[in-house]
Amino acid sequence: MKEPEHDALVIGSGAGGATMAWALAERGLRVLLLEAGPAYVPERDYGLDQTDWELRGFVDDVEGIGRQTAAPLQRLDPAWDDLRSMSHVRGRVNPGPRRRYAGYRHVRGLGGSTLHFVGEAHRLNPQAMRMRTRFGVAADWPVTYAELEPWYERIERVIGVAGPAAEAARPRRSPLPLPPHPPSYASQRLVTAGRALGMTWVPNTLAALSRPYDGRPPCNYCAGCARGCPRRDKGSVDVTLLRRAAESGNCLIRTGCVVTHLDPGEDDRVQAVSYVDAEGNVQRERVRTVVVAAGAVETPRLLLLSASPRAPGGLGNESGLVGRNLMETLSWSASALHPDRLGSHRGLPSDVICWDWNAPDAIPGVVGGCRFSPTTAESDLLGPIAYASRVVDGFGRGHQDAVRDALGRVLSVGAIGESLPDPGSFVDLDPEARDAHGQALARIHSHLGVRELERLRFMARTCRDLLAAAGAEAPFEQTGTYDHFFSTHVFGTCRMGTDPATSVVDGFGCSHRWKNLVVADASLFPSSGGGEAPSLTIEALALRSADRLARRARRREL
Repeated sequence: MKEPEHDALVIGSGAGGATMAWALAERGLRVLLLEAGPAYVPERDYGLDQTDWELRGFVDDVEGIGRQTAAPLQRLDPAWDDLRSMSHVRGRVNPGPRRRYAGYRHVRGLGGSTLHFVGEAHRLNPQAMRMRTRFGVAADWPVTYAELEPWYERIERVIGVAGPAAEAARPRRSPLPLPPHPPSYASQRLVTAGRALGMTWVPNTLAALSRPYDGRPPCNYCAGCARGCPRRDKGSVDVTLLRRAAESGNCLIRTGCVVTHLDPGEDDRVQAVSYVDAEGNVQRERVRTVVVAAGAVETPRLLLLSASPRAPGGLGNESGLVGRNLMETLSWSASALHPDRLGSHRGLPSDVICWDWNAPDAIPGVVGGCRFSPTTAESDLLGPIAYASRVVDGFGRGHQDAVRDALGRVLSVGAIGESLPDPGSFVDLDPEARDAHGQALARIHSHLGVRELERLRFMARTCRDLLAAAGAEAPFEQTGTYDHFFSTHVFGTCRMGTDPATSVVDGFGCSHRWKNLVVADASLFPSSGGGEAPSLTIEALALRSADRLARRARRREL
């Protein structure tokens, strides 16, 4: 039988897949990277320099919405009505009796969701890695912060992270490679207001260049990060890790390739990967090692789709936990008009951050932390169309004048909090819905327990208090995850751990049973953390795993 042409086949090109591809290729391994979406040229495909930039949003046909389904979500309880999403134009955003599925925001393209993230590059709070031991919830991480710290340090230098030299809760051996960004004028108002409430705000750690670095220019503070960065100053993996992987000469990248099945063989090894290429042809690639990095919804879907007589419950699903322990984005955002001209339509999104309640025991009476940051850009309140449709009511010349007067005066603040595993939150295969290749779509189940709602109420109350302290008017719009599933960050569906009975993979992302199967995305996370963005931790874990795989390859163990 024909021998594999590559030492490793990587599925997915987001934070985990790109890191694995680059790290393995850099060490001399031959890598094949398969990405279902297209490759984008930032200068050509991101329209921030066009007059219709606000209508464009992100590049067409890359969002995950519509590529998954959702089971009926929980009924809404009037006891939590203060957490209903509201708009002064539309009233209740979700007027129905049940929580509404509004989509999983997952980008399909070379670079994955880093293409439209705002660059937040956070290390996980070490206290969040021992949730089972300390609080009896979630699971402990099988890797310590001290073990992960050198890999955090390396990836920060490769992608170019700017931020403060030190963080008390996240010790570092050396400062970040770039100095922090200055806060925008609007963010300075939040910092001052927060100080009056006893809040501590610090510069955020961001994969956005504060000065020239790695042949890329510094940020120009246009606030358009979520629409794609045409200047390449944002540290998305397409312009950092994947560029380096291609330059190594050891990584072959194929876009437009949809993987449909992993074929388990004898001796507890994955034998081949089947996929449909960009021309619509079915291909089957023999593998030595396969790395699945399709995200915490699509990775369990692919493993479940790969059921066979050798793996009747799905590949790697001997514990029955593939797809289980789904943790989602628990978030709140409130927006209000400020009497002063803040120029809030410009600046770097989330340029400052408050970690005061990030530790798992920081919120009184609630297990699990949260963080606070500006959200004007994330709420897409940057241009006149947003102001005309969401901020200022009315019509005609008076409406036009009011929009002109209001532009740049919106102040938004938001929070992201810990999401703890719940038996009602998981990913499985939809029994009816199929994709273009006849494969079952991933179906998302989500349930928010009382602990999540109590945490969300604290987040909402603090956001409202902060806007009031800043001198803003009453919020004209408030949105949260109580009445909507609308997630960008999801975790936990292929949990890592030391016990094969309670986890899917080990501390390096390697299947407990299948000797050449590795997972490298946020589905590994045993806990979500108290609001940290996950990409940097995904990348650090992938670097650590790639180092071990390369050492095994040198010993001819792959």
